[in-house]
Amino acid sequence: MFYGAVVWDPWLIVAQIVCLQCLYYLTLGAFLSFLVGTRVSRLSLVYFFDFATVTTSTVTGWCVIASFLLSSIAGAGYMLYLIERAKKCLDFAATLYIIHLFICLIYGGWPSSITWWFVNGVGVAVMALLGEYLCIRRELKEIPITRYRSSKEYFLYMSKCLKR
Repeated sequence: MFYGAVVWDPWLIVAQIVCLQCLYYLTLGAFLSFLVGTRVSRLSLVYFFDFATVTTSTVTGWCVIASFLLSSIAGAGYMLYLIERAKKCLDFAATLYIIHLFICLIYGGWPSSITWWFVNGVGVAVMALLGEYLCIRRELKEIPITRYRSSKEYFLYMSKCLKR
């Protein structure tokens, strides 16, 4: 994608949001199955969308918290490849968590747990800041513009040309 031309493409934005949301939930499901699935008899959507499972009073609750935070770290990596621009990372991370909030509202009602709000607040901050950091590192990489393999070969070639 060329960064000079600014084109507003709503279908691209919607596709990026859908892809990021799907990858986030796939990753969350993988972490929940590894961390929580070994502790409970049946893993269900309750662990994804019910605020009551995000608690610090049980070991299973801590595993749910770890799953959410690890998924936000993975989400930052997904933004590096899907979004590619540092200045868009906060927008996409906030959009992901706002959609997650709406799904949680539909599934289990208004999240009244301070722990749920804290975990999701830290999650959106980690995803946005780490995503921006990774995208900035990629944007600041030096772009090679020479066609020659090394500068030594270039100088040898130029010296031969000047001797003629």
